[in-house]
Amino acid sequence: MKHVELIRFTSDNELAYAVAEEWLNAIHAVNRSGDSHYAALSGGRIARKLFSAAGQANADRGLLNSVHYFWADERCVPPNNAESNFRTANELLFAPLQIPDAQIHRIQGEEPQEYAAAEAEAEICRVAPLESDGQPVLDLIFLGMGEDGHVASLFPGEPESVMADPAAYRAVTAAKSPPRRITMGYRAIAAARQVWVLASGPGKEAALGQSLISSGPTPLARVIRSRPLTRIFTDIQLG
Repeated sequence: MKHVELIRFTSDNELAYAVAEEWLNAIHAVNRSGDSHYAALSGGRIARKLFSAAGQANADRGLLNSVHYFWADERCVPPNNAESNFRTANELLFAPLQIPDAQIHRIQGEEPQEYAAAEAEAEICRVAPLESDGQPVLDLIFLGMGEDGHVASLFPGEPESVMADPAAYRAVTAAKSPPRRITMGYRAIAAARQVWVLASGPGKEAALGQSLISSGPTPLARVIRSRPLTRIFTDIQLG
C-alpha cells in the first residue's frame, strides 16, 4: 500500500525502546528550532511500554518536559480510574518525570460526554497551531491498533456521515468496554505532521494485513488513505 512506512521488530520491548528514542530525537530537533512539540498519546498495553521506555531514555535530558500532551482518545471515566488513558500516562510518564501541569491537556472523561468532547476540542484549538480550516496540527499522534483494525476510538461500522465529521474530538459509543468514549476524528488525525502506529500483539495479523490494502475496510486503512505518510511500527509477523 502507498503512503505507508512499515518498520518491523522482533519484540514489543524492542519496538517500544526504538520508538521512544526516535521520539526523543524528534523533540530535540523541534526544541533546537525554538518551537514547541505537540503530541497526542493513546492507551493500551504497548503504550505502557512506550511510556516506560521514554521515561528511561529521557533520563536527565529533560526533553519530555517541553511537550504539550493531548490524547487520541479517552474513556469516559474519572482520571484516577484504571480504564483512564490519562492515568496510564500520568503514572508512567508525567509523575515520574514531573511534567508541568500546564503541558498536560487531558480529556475530562469524568464530565458529561458531549461537554468533554467540546472542551477537548476547544483546548487543542487554543494551544496547538491550526490549519486554515481550523483543524489542529499536531507534530505527532501515537495510535495503537485493535484486533478489528480500530485506532483511537474509531471503530469499524460507522456511517460515512459520522466518519466525515470534521470535529477534532467527538463522543462515541464503542462496542467494547467501557463503551462511552471521546475520540479524535479522522480529519484531525489526517492533519498531523506525523502519525506513528504502534501495532503490537497476537491476534492482529488479519487486521494489519487488511489495513495495508489500498481499499482496506479498517479504520487504520482509512487513516492511511487520508495522509501522505503513516509510519507503522510493528512486531506482528505477516505472511
